[in-house]
Amino acid sequence: MSYLFTSESVSEGHPDKVSDQISDVLLDEFLARDPESHVAIETLCTTGQVVVAGEVRSDAYVDIHNSTRQLIKEIGYDRGAFRFDGDSLGILSAIHEQSGDINRGVSRGDRLAQGAGDQGMMFGYAVNETENFMPLTLHLAHLLLRELADIRREGKEMTYYRKGKLKTYLRPDSKSQVTVEYDDDRTPKRIHTIVISTQHDEFIQPLDDTARAQERADEEMLERIKEDVKNVLLPRVMAKLPERIRRMFDDGLVLHVNPTGKFVLGGPHADTGLTGRKIIVDTYGGRGAHGGGAFSGKDPSKVDRSAAYACRHIAKNMVAAGVAREMLVQVSYAIGVADPVSIFVDTYGTAAEGVSDSMIAEKIQQLFDLRPGAIERDLKLRNPIYRETAAYGHLGQEPRTVTKTFRSRYEKEPIVREVELFTWEKPDRVDDIKKAFGLA
Repeated sequence: MSYLFTSESVSEGHPDKVSDQISDVLLDEFLARDPESHVAIETLCTTGQVVVAGEVRSDAYVDIHNSTRQLIKEIGYDRGAFRFDGDSLGILSAIHEQSGDINRGVSRGDRLAQGAGDQGMMFGYAVNETENFMPLTLHLAHLLLRELADIRREGKEMTYYRKGKLKTYLRPDSKSQVTVEYDDDRTPKRIHTIVISTQHDEFIQPLDDTARAQERADEEMLERIKEDVKNVLLPRVMAKLPERIRRMFDDGLVLHVNPTGKFVLGGPHADTGLTGRKIIVDTYGGRGAHGGGAFSGKDPSKVDRSAAYACRHIAKNMVAAGVAREMLVQVSYAIGVADPVSIFVDTYGTAAEGVSDSMIAEKIQQLFDLRPGAIERDLKLRNPIYRETAAYGHLGQEPRTVTKTFRSRYEKEPIVREVELFTWEKPDRVDDIKKAFGLA
């Protein structure tokens, strides 16, 4: 018998993701100026207010207020109507110096002797059901919201006329959910259900001030949004998918759009946001496992982040090499200790013939240096590369090289850095792995 599995995603304008992005933008600002910065920043955002707190050890000075405001406007919160406007909201900074007790275990003369910034277990996962080796449910959930954000920024579709000008009715806050039907052998069979909830302008006004007129206007808005999701958003998403996945969309697809009705009030005004509240969205959508630690706002000395990226790098390369069709990798650390306490592998019975999970764990120890300092070095993590991770998933995104510019009114010249994004997504160890396992 077949079974159903579901994953969700949230947009860059979701209040928790706004908080994640603020934390990671500030991390990037510190790392751009001082790559040795140790940073742990948490953010809360609510109606007209942002609170930034945490611990930092750095030689850099960062204009926290300006960096936060600029990011919020880039996300799309640039109007008073949102009750969370980058130009007018209040910002409270409560950042202080990192504890010396923690720093002693992490900062050492020999970078490779650097201890883990905390205890804990981290997981990496990969599966061959998509080109990026991510679960299909989460891949589609992210893709739907990325495309919705592109439509919002383009302003050419999903629009209405206001004062004689064409304007998109989409607002920054949105959520998606995708359910896929799987065969018993864990192979995706068809797309079963899609849920899209998007914040929007009140773009149809009632004919009078009666409750019935308002109800009719709301019904018309909802119907218009449903039609646009069906006829604009879904075709654009499907055009970006390989044929084998497009064939999984059939007439039986269940589509829910704004199922609660009108969604005008959203973002941090409607729901307070906090850093680290979307860790399943950030990772594998409920597939595999999660150690519990959030990523955003943490520099790479925190193995919650860096070791999770390293585990993903291992799992993806192993699956790409044909060692297994699906793989979960776990590592664990003790605070202040460089070498992992343990390495665990689960291939869910999909390993290549003659390959066991314990054999894979042993090979990982031989092929990959999982000391925190080595992870930072090999994945080039002491660079300002984190803003891009803080929305639409830390994993499964395309590795690429970009030039980033950091400006401050307190500096005469901008800081320009060429950096590699998503290095942990590179399939750069496939040949080494095939050789180690004797795979053709």
